[in-house]
Amino acid sequence: MKILVIGGTYFLGKAFVEKAYKEHKVTLFNRGNRAFAMDGVRFCKGDRHDAVALQQIEGDFDVVVDFCAYEEGDIRLVAEQLQGRFKQYVFISTCDVYRKGTGEVLAEDSPLEERIFPGPEGAYIAGKVALERELFACASAYGFAYTSVRPSFIYGEDNYAPREGIYFQWIEKAGQILHPVDATGEFQMVYVKDCADVILRMCGRSESYGQAYNVCGTEGVTYEVWRNSLQEAVSRAGGPDFESLPITVAQVYEKQIPLPFPLRTEESERYDGSKVKALGVAYIALEDGICNCYHYYKENI
Repeated sequence: MKILVIGGTYFLGKAFVEKAYKEHKVTLFNRGNRAFAMDGVRFCKGDRHDAVALQQIEGDFDVVVDFCAYEEGDIRLVAEQLQGRFKQYVFISTCDVYRKGTGEVLAEDSPLEERIFPGPEGAYIAGKVALERELFACASAYGFAYTSVRPSFIYGEDNYAPREGIYFQWIEKAGQILHPVDATGEFQMVYVKDCADVILRMCGRSESYGQAYNVCGTEGVTYEVWRNSLQEAVSRAGGPDFESLPITVAQVYEKQIPLPFPLRTEESERYDGSKVKALGVAYIALEDGICNCYHYYKENI
C-alpha cells in the first residue's frame, strides 16, 4: 500500500511507521521538528494547517493515517486539499470521546461526550469528539472510506505522556514508588507496538471501512496489579529492587501527587475491546510490555 502518515515522528506514530515501512510505501508529512530518518520513507515537510503545503504532497495514496488531528477543521482541510487522491482515512482518536460517568461498559456505538470540560484535557476531548463527527461528514462529502481508532491508556517506548516514566524515575532516583493503598480505580492499557499493529491492520481492510474500534486490554488494571507487574518487569529487566511507600488517595489529592491513572471507581471508565480482538489482534502481557519499556528507558536516560 501507499500510506500517507500525518505526524508520525512521536510515540505511537513512530511505532506505526517503524512497522509499516517494512512492507509498504510510506510518506511522512509533518513540520520536521524531530529528526526521524528511515531508509525507504519519503518525507514531506509542512504544517497540517497550511493548505498550500498539503497540496504540494505528491502522489496518490491508498490510506491516510492521521496521528495529529486535534482541532475541529483538521480533517476537513486534509480532505479538501487531497480530494480524490486517497481511498481511506484512518483517524487516531481516543476512548475519551465517550460520554463519561454512565457506569456502563462503553462500546463503539456508545454515545459520545457532548459536554465541554475545563482545562487542556477538556479541550482535547472536545476536539476529538468534533473530529469524530467531522470524519463521518467529510467521508460522505468527499467520497472516501474512514476508520476511527480509539485507544485507551497507551504505554511504551518513547511515551511522552507521564505514565510509566514517572515510576521509572522514582525507581532510579529514590529506589521507591508511591502506592495508593485504598485506590479503587481501574484502567485499561495497550502497548504502543500493539496499538501500531492494530492501526496497520485497519489500513486497506474493507471490513474496517465505516467502523470505529476501541483499542484496549479487555481486563481492567488496578493500582495493585500495576505495582505487581512493575515489580516483576523491572526485576526481569535487571533493574533494582524498590520499595512501595503506602499512601492514601486523600493524601494523593492533598499533596497533588501526579499519579497517572484513575484513583477511584467513579473516575474510571470501562471499554469493550472485543470488536477489534475479533479481527485476530493479540496483545502483549502487561509485564512483558513494561519490561520492554524499562529496557528502553535504561538505554536512553
